[in-house]
Amino acid sequence: MMLLAGILGGSIFVLRTAGQSTSQAAQAPQSTISPPQAVASAKPAPAVGHTDLASHVSQREIMYYQGAWGVDSFRVKYTESGEIIRFSYRVVDPEKAAALNDKKSEPTLIDPRAGVSLVVPEVSNVGKMRQTSTPKAGMTYWMAFSNSGRPVKRGDRVDVLIGKFRVTGLEVE
Repeated sequence: MMLLAGILGGSIFVLRTAGQSTSQAAQAPQSTISPPQAVASAKPAPAVGHTDLASHVSQREIMYYQGAWGVDSFRVKYTESGEIIRFSYRVVDPEKAAALNDKKSEPTLIDPRAGVSLVVPEVSNVGKMRQTSTPKAGMTYWMAFSNSGRPVKRGDRVDVLIGKFRVTGLEVE
């Protein structure tokens, strides 16, 4: 009987002690200084598919284009010669992105500063300078706009229209 009381009493003591240490730990003041690992992990993660910081596309816009059009990672690049402006994008949802690769849609690049609207040229024996194959997730697709006379310059903000798709304010790299 005494042994049983000793065991039960010891268990109660252990439980009571564990309860006290838990409540005391809860009452202990929290440190206001974060460890370096916590600070590093508190930084916001880079936006999915947002590799082109020069275009200044917001996280909300990225989510919109991914959800509505199945694309992200827009880039507009000025080629070395300056005669071609290359627009590229990455496909995240092939079904939604199919509209951008539709041969019937005529892409246009608009530069409000220069007051021009560029088109995708057609080269004999090659065809239109754009990809129109069936889109695949994770692949990057491109199209080239003729910049004859070089009215569009590096640093300009441009809009790209492909059928009903429109992305605005992309910076020419």
